[in-house]
Amino acid sequence: MKDDATRMPARDPQDLARLLVARQQAGDAEGMAALYAPDAILDIGSGQLARGRDAIRAFYAKLVVAGPKFELGDQRAAMINGDLALTSTRLPDGTVTAEIARRQGDGTWLWVIDQPSILP
Repeated sequence: MKDDATRMPARDPQDLARLLVARQQAGDAEGMAALYAPDAILDIGSGQLARGRDAIRAFYAKLVVAGPKFELGDQRAAMINGDLALTSTRLPDGTVTAEIARRQGDGTWLWVIDQPSILP
């Protein structure tokens, strides 16, 4: 189920994690993939990368069907340098994420690199 609130663009890099969780909880793999730049990469585990929005969408589609629901974690303040931002969250299970977002021409933000687990 998709609603307008979860399909809002990220106006701040801090919005990306919250929107990802909301869209995953709503079963919206397309909306999850829309948070990534067309040329983004996502670490999907076991040394594999999903390259590009289509591959990221396919990965999230499987995850939405098979996986548990994401939870919001303790998001760290984004480090912004020009049109790039480093975002990071400590998840409830202790896992730490790291992502790089890029400001788009319209002022919104999309992830370009996503490493969902850097610390167990």
